[in-house]
Amino acid sequence: MKFTKMHGLGNDYIYVNCFEESVEKPGEVAKVISNRHFGIGSDGLVLILPSKTANFRMRMFNSDGSEAEMCGNAIRCVGKYLYDNRMTDKKVISIETLAGIKILEMTADESNKISLVKVDMGEPVLYPKDIPVNSELDHFVNQPVKVLDKEYKVTCVSMGNPHAVTYVDNVACFPLETVGPLMECHSLFPKKINAEFVEVKDRAHLKMRVWERGAGETLACGTGACAVLVASVLNGISERKAEIELLGGVLIIEWNEENNHVYKTGPATAVFTGEIEL
Repeated sequence: MKFTKMHGLGNDYIYVNCFEESVEKPGEVAKVISNRHFGIGSDGLVLILPSKTANFRMRMFNSDGSEAEMCGNAIRCVGKYLYDNRMTDKKVISIETLAGIKILEMTADESNKISLVKVDMGEPVLYPKDIPVNSELDHFVNQPVKVLDKEYKVTCVSMGNPHAVTYVDNVACFPLETVGPLMECHSLFPKKINAEFVEVKDRAHLKMRVWERGAGETLACGTGACAVLVASVLNGISERKAEIELLGGVLIIEWNEENNHVYKTGPATAVFTGEIEL
């Protein structure tokens, strides 16, 4: 199987062009190739496919083999792959995902390679039953959630996949490896959850770490950064446009007040191409 390894701020995936390759049992393939000792090493597998409703289609699988609805970092890399490999000559394209159709606006560098991608992530989902969260509230904002013996104030948002955002004083010292997996599998979240822990630097600068559902801690999460911005606006602690600092770098997130859409802008990077026997 031929592949390309790419990353968005260190959130790395193996990309397969399914116009040319056929991938059977992609969940099992994702587990094999994601292994950083016995495989290629990645946070998961992304398939680039034809679509009947958009220009292209994307499927993504976490390193544990589970399929996710959407990944903001991965979809930027899909756009770069398509343009750089001449599968499209358009810099504005639509990508079908399990979270709906997303629109990408791409910027090329001097060598005509895509360096920056802006993604229309659509409207955030705030009603708990649709996120989903086991709650009868209209919005799950700044609500207590108990993990071990400590109570955390959590705000939940879906950006096509579910997120739980918690504010902490010092994110670098936060025990993510302990709290993250327990938050992910908490009984409040019937489909598990991506857990973000956020330090507020100022109203235009937020610093976060993320424990991703099915993958563990990653260097970046695009949908998570969007959820953090939305949660921060709902809690009155940030502007509608801010820099979100992740371990792998910075994303610019904007929650547009006029159309209620969230926009995410960030880089996409190709690492190497190769071939693996499965």
